[in-house]
Amino acid sequence: MEIKQLVHQIKKKRSFLCVGLDVDLEKVPSFIASGPDPLFDFSKAIVDATAAYAVAFKPNIAFFETYGPEGMDALKRTMDYVHTKYPDIFTIADAKRGDIGNTSTRYAKAYFSTFGFDSITVAPYMGKDSVEPFLAFQDKHTILLALTSNAGASDFQFSESDGKPLHHHVISTSQTYEGADRLMYVVGATKASALSEIRKLIPNSFLLVPGVGAQGGSLAEVVQHGITPEIGLLVNSSRGILYASQGEDFAAAAAAQAQALQAEMEQLMRQHQLL
Repeated sequence: MEIKQLVHQIKKKRSFLCVGLDVDLEKVPSFIASGPDPLFDFSKAIVDATAAYAVAFKPNIAFFETYGPEGMDALKRTMDYVHTKYPDIFTIADAKRGDIGNTSTRYAKAYFSTFGFDSITVAPYMGKDSVEPFLAFQDKHTILLALTSNAGASDFQFSESDGKPLHHHVISTSQTYEGADRLMYVVGATKASALSEIRKLIPNSFLLVPGVGAQGGSLAEVVQHGITPEIGLLVNSSRGILYASQGEDFAAAAAAQAQALQAEMEQLMRQHQLL
């Protein structure tokens, strides 16, 4: 998918919501968990319930891998369903891959070609030759971990060299890679105050922003520090949407949570005169 198509969807839906499919069978409603195809059934129900308000879906690969071949089959069928019924929605493989070049190429082929994702999250620690294989795929996007929302982010990501934190070096260096125009970056909502400095480095790149809601990040602060004329944000919500209800109304409850976030996003876009 080209960025202009993503931007079109954002403006059309007045939303930059990404719904994370972190499908934990210990948390889904019991009548789903005890069914014959719980991963797919729950994922499909959430996709259908939130598609009107979301511009991206982000399956967390670990929650499918843990169930072995059956889990990966459910992931493939979920992706096929999204591609067939909601082809305009951007898809993200939350896989956090990254390895030596030939291995990264295989990861890229697996998620871009076999599963058909539009993008994948990638760890930058091994550097250029572990990232560029992902960037070699046209109309596919690599979402590089820059400044994450977890507590352990401070272990390394703020370490300074030449007066700059490590996540600044990651961003600046990655912009020199071949295919860097297809880079996006993960920047956690819990680090929203750092967004202003990050935007000086990458004023136009799209950012995938986890951490709003259950992790305590503020949507208004993310928008204040990170929004661009083309929005430039995909704000993720997982648990707050997926597990809004444990009852028969779980899909309706998920839709209500997604709609509430979309309404807040629309209001913020209007405040910044972007609609």
